[in-house]
Amino acid sequence: MSNQTPSSDSVADSMLPSDNKADGSPALTAAATANPAGNSKQVRIAVDAMGGDLGPEMVVPGCALALEKRPDCKFIFFGQEDRIRSLLSAHPALAGNATVVHSDVVILMGDKPSQAIRKGRRVSSMWMAIEAVKKGDADVAVSAGNTGALMAMAKVCLKTMPSIERPALAGIWPTARGQSIVLDLGASIGAGAKQLVDLAIMGSAMARIVLGCENPTVGLLNVGVEEIKGIEEVKEAGGILREAHFPYMTYHGFVEGDDLGAGTCDVVVTEGFTGNIALKTAEGTAKQIAHYLRTAMSSSLMSRIGYFFARGAFAQLREKMDPRRANGGVFLGLEGIVIKSHGGTDALGFCGAVELGYAMVRHGLQAKIRETMEQSRESRAAAAVLAQAALPGSGEPLTE
Repeated sequence: MSNQTPSSDSVADSMLPSDNKADGSPALTAAATANPAGNSKQVRIAVDAMGGDLGPEMVVPGCALALEKRPDCKFIFFGQEDRIRSLLSAHPALAGNATVVHSDVVILMGDKPSQAIRKGRRVSSMWMAIEAVKKGDADVAVSAGNTGALMAMAKVCLKTMPSIERPALAGIWPTARGQSIVLDLGASIGAGAKQLVDLAIMGSAMARIVLGCENPTVGLLNVGVEEIKGIEEVKEAGGILREAHFPYMTYHGFVEGDDLGAGTCDVVVTEGFTGNIALKTAEGTAKQIAHYLRTAMSSSLMSRIGYFFARGAFAQLREKMDPRRANGGVFLGLEGIVIKSHGGTDALGFCGAVELGYAMVRHGLQAKIRETMEQSRESRAAAAVLAQAALPGSGEPLTE
């Protein structure tokens, strides 16, 4: 054991969040990342190589890491061919299991969705990656690019599933109990009761894959747990979920903001405006806590000595708080699978987004959503019949 007291810089560098530290694997369950028995078909992954803050310099190494873990993957890179092939030369295994399709058009992080579609429809690396899924050349598209542009292009190119009015962005949320699925994280603003119910159905299908539970609990985010609280849309959605007894989920009821971190439910449903604020608030809080810890651990010689003896515990904390372990959101409700990686992530984080896409394909996300939607329609129809029968005077003959 070294007798040197750690410097303030080494203490600060060990705390989280950090963009270039930690070596933990993406936080998917073993059930999610396993290859179902007898499935030998390769998962074909279309990659927008130009997305994110660093572009191919982050994307290509991230895919190389993913291939090491998932050798049954095949990659199709869309973007500036010279840059991509130059980077592939450092990863021969990936180079031998990938094709490159050239595109000069890059969707910038500051482009508005309407501008992105006008500029990049059919010719940008982002559009071409999505279109590969539509054409059947790929099973999933992954991009770290502009979220609004990706959502707009995916909706225009792939279209939504029957009966789904608007897609949603669902993400993995670290909790005190493990993980939860939270949606919508900002794909669209506002939602009626039907949209909230659809979100619950799609989120439960994703939870069955990611969390490995066949009957996930679902909660509606609200300003209180009492049934009389909240806006009408949320209360109406709660009534539908409570009465319909949908398959493959158990309705928990209303949950509050502090239940997100507590892991009260496997799936938490809210509309995109609130969901995005919750996400950014959680990210900001994590950074704030990390700042407080850095300051406290570096404030004096005694605190640095204390850190030296507690560094194992801090390493565990650092791994749990690493945002790259939960990188990747899934656009649900489309006729194809699209994964959104955080634009500011590194190779390890992008690897996590690729693994998430792999899991969605391997475990049949689209089929699970369709199955759950169909059975939920039957449950909703049965609940409507029961509700009608319970009305005063129902079943009695009409008299003049």
